[in-house]
Amino acid sequence: MNYTLIKDFIDLLQDFETEVNAYPDLYPGTIQGFKAWISDKENAGKEDHSEEPYWEGKENGRTPESAISTLLVHLNRYAKTYSKSAISDSEFSTQEDFIYLINLKAFGEMTKMALIKKNIQDKPVGMLIIARLLRQGFIEQTDSDLDKRSKLIRISERGLMILEKQMEKIRQATHIVAGNLSHKEKMNLIHLLNKLDRFHYPIFSRNIDSDQLINTVYDEYSFKEA
Repeated sequence: MNYTLIKDFIDLLQDFETEVNAYPDLYPGTIQGFKAWISDKENAGKEDHSEEPYWEGKENGRTPESAISTLLVHLNRYAKTYSKSAISDSEFSTQEDFIYLINLKAFGEMTKMALIKKNIQDKPVGMLIIARLLRQGFIEQTDSDLDKRSKLIRISERGLMILEKQMEKIRQATHIVAGNLSHKEKMNLIHLLNKLDRFHYPIFSRNIDSDQLINTVYDEYSFKEA
């Protein structure tokens, strides 16, 4: 047995646990979190010789953070236009309708709040979407065996039928959103977006009041230049 390797692994695991304790929102204390932490450490240690990209306004001092934020907003709007086209001849009212159904199909029945959080939406908006899906017969709700005050919702047979009828166009829309990226570029983008999602989701889940959100996050996290 290679005891040196075991010792090295334990030391690495201790470093991970120390960082998780210091920054619990960045990495979950699971094997998935451990693998993500190692991956990020490895990528951070590699010297990047690629040329720094250009972004609009760079010559006038516009920051990369501003460019990233704007580009993410633009991509979200592009994606919505393709989604709107994908459901133009369907019974779906919005992009959120079929995304809610896709999540229920993939992950099974769940509480209303669990579904709303999975879609990164505020409770009032999410409840309106769920109410609409119930009226249309796309989902069903039952009492929870664990908590009688809570309702569990699942996709109905009608919801499955309507979703399957539209899935080909929805898949086409997702392919268009990925544009002309190569497979390697797609994998790199997924890695970066997952990293951002792991950062933002725990903050979102805390439901911090809007008037306190930015100050709270800035107080708790370091945003120093790399």
